[in-house]
Amino acid sequence: MTIPATEPSFDEIVYLQALFNFTRYSFNRFHYQTAEKAHSSMKKHLWSLLLFLVSHPLYAGVGDYFRTEDGHTNWQYVANWSSGILILLLSVTVITLLFSRLQAHRANKALEAIRQDLEQRVMDRTATLDESNRLLLEANQLLQGEISQHKETSNRLSSSESYIRDILSSMPLMLIGLTEDGCITQWNRRAEEITGISAAKALGNNLWQTYPTITLSKAQVKEALEQKKSLTIKHSQRGQYHFDITIYPLKAQGESGAVILIDDVTQHILAANMLIQRDKMSSMGELAATMAHDINPPLQQILDDMHKFRSTLHAANLPAETQQTISTLMDETSQQGEQALAIIQNLLEFAQSRGGEKRLADVIDIIERSIQLANDVLSVPSGLRFREISIERHYSQSLPQIPCYVAELQQVFLSLFRHACHALGQVHKAGHTPIVRIQVMVCYDMLWIKVQHNGTGISYQEQQYLFEPFFTQTTGQAEDYDAGKRLSFSHFIITEQHRGQLAVTSDVNVGTTFHIQLPLS
Repeated sequence: MTIPATEPSFDEIVYLQALFNFTRYSFNRFHYQTAEKAHSSMKKHLWSLLLFLVSHPLYAGVGDYFRTEDGHTNWQYVANWSSGILILLLSVTVITLLFSRLQAHRANKALEAIRQDLEQRVMDRTATLDESNRLLLEANQLLQGEISQHKETSNRLSSSESYIRDILSSMPLMLIGLTEDGCITQWNRRAEEITGISAAKALGNNLWQTYPTITLSKAQVKEALEQKKSLTIKHSQRGQYHFDITIYPLKAQGESGAVILIDDVTQHILAANMLIQRDKMSSMGELAATMAHDINPPLQQILDDMHKFRSTLHAANLPAETQQTISTLMDETSQQGEQALAIIQNLLEFAQSRGGEKRLADVIDIIERSIQLANDVLSVPSGLRFREISIERHYSQSLPQIPCYVAELQQVFLSLFRHACHALGQVHKAGHTPIVRIQVMVCYDMLWIKVQHNGTGISYQEQQYLFEPFFTQTTGQAEDYDAGKRLSFSHFIITEQHRGQLAVTSDVNVGTTFHIQLPLS
């Protein structure tokens, strides 16, 4: 507010002028009343004298005095008497006027003193008003300076607030501000995008009522506020999402609160895992290729020696029973050697074809190739070979091709067939027909694949750790690690590389079903 700096106001000037006029009026009135009073007194005395002179008794007495003895009026006496009376009246009038003049003179002095006092007061008032005006001018200048500074500060604060608001809104993290009782004070654009809840609906409401699916509890926020230090929580769902949740406690003006930052690190974790797995797979491919190249020559030499020995055996003159026994052992050895060659060939093909970009492929062809490979390489100590298992195929018509890594997907089916072969080998007995059912169909925008067997099932506890690294169905311990029963690598290929799903349902006495979902695009 600006206080105007002006001369004495109009009302003050009018007031002083009226006071001065009133003083002049009082002085003139007093002078007029004094003169009027003297004139009235003189008139009263003259009238009294006139009445006295014209009164009958006086007239009678005086009339006799002005008459002569013969009864005539002596006009000389009359003139003398009248002159005396007039002189007397004039003297009285002069004396009265003199006293009136003296009284008027005193009144004039008093009024002059009053006038001078009033003028002095007006001067003092004017000086006071000038000083007040000067002080008001100075105060006004100070106020204008403060107002300018306040406007500049307000503009800076508004600009800073807008800048901070833009920063918070454009943050790639989900930012939520909370009071101590859980009411929302901040809700940025990323929070709106993830939750689908606008800031207008969220602000001022309870967090857990507004967004009940948030993976954060009141106890965790309370813990951060009580400890007065930031708390970081990692929340993840294997193969789906990964979040880093950080709680920062705040305390301002006696009120406690917290800022929650939720960082979706899913892509970062997936990319890091992908790089790690690719490095591992590269190392595995290189190792597999090296081992295959190293093992293949001596194995080929062993098989060649077996064929030569078989020819020599037929030429030798040995008893028929001994020759039959040796021939049987040699057949089994040759069969195992051929299986080893198939395994080595699979390793070489995997090492040569893995990696690269996804390409469109027919899943049925991949499954059939995996079945053929399993027939060549899979067997269990109980004597059951995969080629002895009955395969039931249930393929839908006109299945589309899907983008995939062919070599990796082939290893997934081979691992599932290996797992089924081990489970069927545990119940391999007379009267039990080992069966593996394969079903492929399209459901919505996903390709569904089911691999089911009627072997020994998996317990509920084992199902929880089946897709974790270094798990074995027997004990679940890393020391007893059995690569033939490990499915963590298969789970990674389906969920991480192909963005699909791999799940298991099983009953110990009935069998196991593996469920695979692969996106069509």
